[in-house]
Order: sequence, then C-alpha cells, then structure tokens
Amino acid sequence: MNLSPHFELSEFTSSQTALRRGIDNTPNLKARMALQLLCVKVLEPVREHFRRPVVISSGYRSPALNRAIGGSTKSQHSKGEAADFEIPGVANFDVAQWMMRNLNYDQLILEFYTPGDPNSGWIHVSFCEPYRNQELTAVRCDGGKVDYLAGLFA
Repeated sequence: MNLSPHFELSEFTSSQTALRRGIDNTPNLKARMALQLLCVKVLEPVREHFRRPVVISSGYRSPALNRAIGGSTKSQHSKGEAADFEIPGVANFDVAQWMMRNLNYDQLILEFYTPGDPNSGWIHVSFCEPYRNQELTAVRCDGGKVDYLAGLFA
C-alpha cells in the first residue's frame, strides 16, 4: 500500500523484533492515516529537497511491539505519527537543520549525532496537528542515560 508517491506502508511496519516474536505490527486505519500525513507533510518534502531516498529505520510500532522493545507508552510511533530515518550520504545534522527551517512537524529530534561522523545517529520526526515545531537533540550521558537538549546541536 502506498502512503505517498515515494513511501510504502511496508517501510513503516517492517520489524525484526516483530518477526522474531510473532507480533502483528499492522496499523489500524487511524494509524495508517497518520502515517500518510507524516509522509505527505514531512518525508516527501525531505526526499524532494535532497533528491535521495529516505531510509526508514523505525516507523509504526503496534502497542505489543512497542512494549517488546521497551518503548515509551506515550510513543508517537504507536500512533503512526513518527518515524526514525536517515538519508545515506547526507549528514543527519544538515537534514535536521533544513527541516527546521522549511517544514512544520510536532517533534524533530537529532538522535546521537557525533560531529565529524556525518552518518552517525538518526533523525526522529513526528507530525500531528496541532504541531509544536519542537527541536531536540538526544545525547547519552554518563551511565547511558539519555538526555534531551532543547534545540539542534552538532
């Protein structure tokens, strides 16, 4: 099923954990509609601007899959509102900065980016209305704890 010209539902539902554990990761109609909106409003403009494939590493997570991976009970992934992605060959920081300047979204999180390593980490983006246009940078602190800093930092 196509969600938009360049994105298929299967890109957002593929999960090794779901396959290994026999978890059904099929989104309901509301989640599919949210995924479609995410694609049209955010991911298609990113693909069009950078003229490269957008590779989804994590998209929809059914409640059972989200529990299995230890995801937040409030995760927008479980509503079909969020995706984690990269564009091979383009620094995640550069993509995130372009998105911040040109798109609307709920949250834009630059996760675990390492300056000097352009393909380190990934980008988490969510879309729902009303949107916040909130930018965060996720970093690991001592002891492995994750801290979210306001803004985008390299």
